[in-house]
Order: sequence, then C-alpha cells, then structure tokens
Amino acid sequence: MHPHPAALIPFLDPAAIIDAAGPWALLVVCGIVFAETGLLVGFLLPGDTLLIMAGLLSNPIAHPPHGVFGVNVWIVGLLIGLAAFLGGEVGYLIGHKAGPKIFERKESGFFSVKNVERTNAFFERFGGLTIILARFVPIVRTFAPVAAGVGHMNKWTYTLYNFIGAVLWGFGLTVFGYGISLIPGVGDFVAEYIDVILLVAVLATVAFVATHYVQQRRKARRAADAGEDVETDEDEARHLVLDHDVFEHPERHGESARHHGRDDPDASAR
Repeated sequence: MHPHPAALIPFLDPAAIIDAAGPWALLVVCGIVFAETGLLVGFLLPGDTLLIMAGLLSNPIAHPPHGVFGVNVWIVGLLIGLAAFLGGEVGYLIGHKAGPKIFERKESGFFSVKNVERTNAFFERFGGLTIILARFVPIVRTFAPVAAGVGHMNKWTYTLYNFIGAVLWGFGLTVFGYGISLIPGVGDFVAEYIDVILLVAVLATVAFVATHYVQQRRKARRAADAGEDVETDEDEARHLVLDHDVFEHPERHGESARHHGRDDPDASAR
C-alpha cells in the first residue's frame, strides 16, 4: 500500500490547509490575474497555467463538495474573468492618465522597452483586436492595456474588447481546465496528489518569477556595462506611443510605415 502524498510533507496537514485556504486561495488567484493584466510588473506571473490549474482544482472529486476553492467552477470562472476585466480597465486607466511618461524607465527586471515594442507590433498587425488576442500571449497581455491607454484608444471600444477577452481567457481557460479534470482518471489523480500538486504549483510559480526577474536584471546590467542606452528618455518614450489610427486601421498604418521606411533611408537607423 502506497503512503499518502501528505507523508512527503509531514509537518503540514494538507486537508486542513486546503479547507482553511479555500476562499483565500481564490482571492490570490484573482489577485494574480488582476496584476498580470493591470500592472506592468504582472508579465512575470504564469497566467495561462494558473487558470487551467484553477479549473482542475475546482473538480469536486479533488476536494468535495466544490473543489479546493469551496465554490463551483462557474463562480470560480466568473470571479477570475471579472478580475481579468478589472485588471484590463485599470491598465488602460494607468496608461491614459500617465501618458508617455509611463515608458520613461530604466531597463530592469520589471521593464524592457522590447516588451513595449513587441506589444506595439501586435497592435500594428491586428489593431484594436489585439486587446482580445493579447489575453493569450504572455507579456503582450500585460502591456496591451497600458499601450492602448497611452495611445488613447476609444474607451468604449476598448472596454468591449477587454470584456470579450476577459471572458474568453479568464472564464474560458478556467472552465477548460475543469473540463480536463472530467477526463476519466484525471479527477482521481488530482484528488490523490492534490497536496503535492499545490506545493509544486506554489514553488514553480515562485521559481519562475524569481528566475525571470534575475535574468532580466542581469541582461539589463550587461547592457549598461557595455555602454548601451538602458534608459528611455522623454523623446524615446513619445516614439513608443501608438498613433490613434492604428487601433482602427492597422493595415493602413502598416502600409504607411513600410512606404515611409522605403522612402526614408534613415528610417531603419531610427
């Protein structure tokens, strides 16, 4: 007979911890989702994996009667979707109020101008639909609301796309994770190893955030030591602001940029 996984962490009582942490665990998940879509530091957080995990842990087999969070998966999905929506609204508001100054920063573990440029490239290709699509693209989903706010994307259009994206990503991935848990054997596996799964999930999240932060800090430090410009000044920040037209006519903007690049030999240098 195999020992229960709790034996791996004998100084804890996993069942008691899960019972006590239920609502708080859901609050933490919602907080992480909010940060990833509303704060510029949120790109360090593992959003997609977290949402699928939240769905898996909502299976009542794993922890009766309603899963780890103590409420059914539909409520879990709705709350996570709401956190994603509110995060997107706050991100837009931050960008709208701060303007280009939000980009006046030093390269660090929390900020990289390349992340902003990558986000701008999505807008130039997909226009306002980026707000929906970006939900499924790490890093871009963090910077897209801020970039839209700085560029003064139409607020009502933004809010509509933000709502659709939050439902598809926040609610959708959570329910998708729950659906996976309904596959024969998966729910029983989660129930058997729930304490180990939670422990690994926490440790993996902390390790991921710490590793990514250290790597970005090291890269910024090496660039500074090599004499590269690692600080975005006021003029450079203005050049990171998207033209308002790109939110509605990305193709036209892209063609204009390409023509400008051909006509101006110095364009590539800039």
